[in-house]
Amino acid sequence: MPFYQKLGKIPHKRHTTFKKPDGGLHYEELFGTIGFDGMSTLLYHLHRPTQVCEIGEAIDLSPKVAIKNNITSKMLAGWNVEPKDDFLESRVRVLVNSDVHIGLAAPRKSMTDYFYKNTDADEVLFVHKGKGKLRTFVGNIDFDYGDYLVIPRGMIYQMEFESEDNRLLVIESFSPVYTPKRYRNYFGQLLEHSPFCERDIRTPQEIETHDEKGSFLIKIKKGNMLHQLSYATHPFDVVGWDGYNYPYAFNIKDFEPITGRVHQPPPVHQTFETNAFVICSFVPRLYDYHPESIPAPYNHSNIDSDEVLYYVDGDFMSRAHVDKGFISVHPAGIPHGPHPGLYEKSVGQKETLELAVMIDTFKPLQVTEEALKLDDGTYWKSWVE
Repeated sequence: MPFYQKLGKIPHKRHTTFKKPDGGLHYEELFGTIGFDGMSTLLYHLHRPTQVCEIGEAIDLSPKVAIKNNITSKMLAGWNVEPKDDFLESRVRVLVNSDVHIGLAAPRKSMTDYFYKNTDADEVLFVHKGKGKLRTFVGNIDFDYGDYLVIPRGMIYQMEFESEDNRLLVIESFSPVYTPKRYRNYFGQLLEHSPFCERDIRTPQEIETHDEKGSFLIKIKKGNMLHQLSYATHPFDVVGWDGYNYPYAFNIKDFEPITGRVHQPPPVHQTFETNAFVICSFVPRLYDYHPESIPAPYNHSNIDSDEVLYYVDGDFMSRAHVDKGFISVHPAGIPHGPHPGLYEKSVGQKETLELAVMIDTFKPLQVTEEALKLDDGTYWKSWVE
């Protein structure tokens, strides 16, 4: 997020001596992206953050693609993904391209035996079910139903769950995730017409500082490989930090919908952007107020993007027979729109209570073998009268 934050103890000036009570020095680390041009944060450690003491075997995480060039609309029953104890093992990628991996997860257990760092991608974890705490080396954030957890690449973290019944939508972006630029001024402040503002963003507020030596396993994703490195000191040994590069939470219920006299196009629902795809939030809202408006979306052709819609809650105005956790895929190249009867049925309705997350990609998405296990293969025929 493009606004300055600081937490814990930091020295008055950058790159100067910052002494511990015993007279030794804290160890400064620049945690940044896009070389020295992107968002960065200065961290101050109790110990050198470079002490690798063991390197384990790497595991290949490359997704197994079943359909490279997809032209078929699909509906995936996302909650049919089998729960697993381990957080990383529970993650199932269903739609992928060179810009983004979209997946699902149903982890039962908290991460207690290892830490995780994704150096390939920024992660956006949408919490569909469950609550707990995102623990990171720059501080902790409590999370609950409806939260987007935005975790920049390279962030060392653990997920702590309060129960075993958890469901996550997992979005891995290979370019940085930002708030939409049309909602920001040239200083980076969210403007008055933005559907949310900085006070809706929850940044780390609780910093853990562990002064521990031993062997601490960090699983690191790089190049679709999961590497396992053990470090000689606890990775949460940061006493303070300041900068612009940190995780944050934003709840979908804090998105204020933009409405009009006639149907508004999907960009009014945009919540996050990258240079390769966007993420939108569909939330409960009043319908259009022109006396002859048609609230349901008009048929539209996806010429340049694939559209993915993750159904969270409520009755979705343009889709029949969807349930929580379903994922619809409308590929570029063919038109799509409301199911038969729903276009007409929407006339005169006053509001919708739908809750959904949409991802529009500018490159075609490939369908994985895991996705086909969730697809009954009939959705593409559902518009035939």
